[in-house]
Amino acid sequence: MTAVFPTYKRFELSVSQASGTMVEDVNGKTYLDFGSGIGVCSLGHRHPKVQEAIEEQLQKYWHVSNLYHIPIQEDVAQLLVDNCSGDYVFFCNSGAEANEAAIKLARKVTGKTKIITFRQSFHGRTFATMSATGQEKIQIGFGPMLETFEYVPFNDIEAVKHAIDDQTGAVMLEMVQGEGGIIPADATFVNELKKICNEKNILLIVDEIQTGIGRTGKAFAHQHYGINPDIITAAKGLGSGLPVGAMIAKKEFAEAFGPGSHGSTFGGNPVAMAAAKAVLNIVFKNEFLSEVEQKGEYLFKQLEEKISKLPFVEKIRGKGLMIGIVCKGDVSPMIPLLIQKGLLVLNAGPHVIRLLPPLTVTKSEIDKAVNLIQEVLADFK
Repeated sequence: MTAVFPTYKRFELSVSQASGTMVEDVNGKTYLDFGSGIGVCSLGHRHPKVQEAIEEQLQKYWHVSNLYHIPIQEDVAQLLVDNCSGDYVFFCNSGAEANEAAIKLARKVTGKTKIITFRQSFHGRTFATMSATGQEKIQIGFGPMLETFEYVPFNDIEAVKHAIDDQTGAVMLEMVQGEGGIIPADATFVNELKKICNEKNILLIVDEIQTGIGRTGKAFAHQHYGINPDIITAAKGLGSGLPVGAMIAKKEFAEAFGPGSHGSTFGGNPVAMAAAKAVLNIVFKNEFLSEVEQKGEYLFKQLEEKISKLPFVEKIRGKGLMIGIVCKGDVSPMIPLLIQKGLLVLNAGPHVIRLLPPLTVTKSEIDKAVNLIQEVLADFK
């Protein structure tokens, strides 16, 4: 008996405690976590420095209104803008809220209502972000979506050109489509898209909810492509377990988000900010990001060598520590089998096993995970 809405199809796993890359259930069984709370626990569970920062802030104050200055917000905002092309930050509590803010800002700045997004994209489950999402399964049952979004095929620049009209204010995309199947953006496509946006005075919004904060080996995934978006959104890994989101934009848009234009009661909560500051002070170091990139390459190589040639596997794709194992059939039966063996993974659509280990994962943990995946997938044809 439960009083919780059944919005999630839960696995037979009840968590008792967690630390680092390990999760323990109520029966004392341990699991290697290669899902990281869907990419949230970027530094693993209860990272000592993050926990210390949270506990320190708890001794000061937990919440005050955003009507007052909150110094730790300024610290986190500065860390973010120092590591991307943005100048101002709006804090909220989730990725969907960050994308809501981006959509509102783009419409207010441009005075235009149309935003082009991509098929198989995922931007959230609020009404605007659900409407922005190019997946019908997310939208079924909720009636007509907002009509101001147009979906085009991902990595198809001609489709983007065809969709642009005089009411197009922005294009919104992920650098790696996460929920859509771990599909990286093509470099030629991204650079041509940025060029078109510049020429036609269209804003480029990059949704870095899952790819940002070091996940791909850069502070933000768009930095692999050498572009400077107009608006960037971040969340998941930002608080390494505490709920926090951020919308980052260029300084020329600051006036559009003046007093009364947008807000969030809990956005920029001091405890969440303490976690975020600790995370960014670790992740946004060149040596740390370099290690993430190296570990991503190692994971990819191990999967290529041990998994890619199995009969059920089609290919391996991804970037950094965001990897998809594309299979020739439904992967849903495999997730519980991997859980039974002590490995937590995710799916990304019906045919893709998604790996999002903590950025602190070790090579020996990678080896263990790959071996367990190999054991399970070898039994499928």
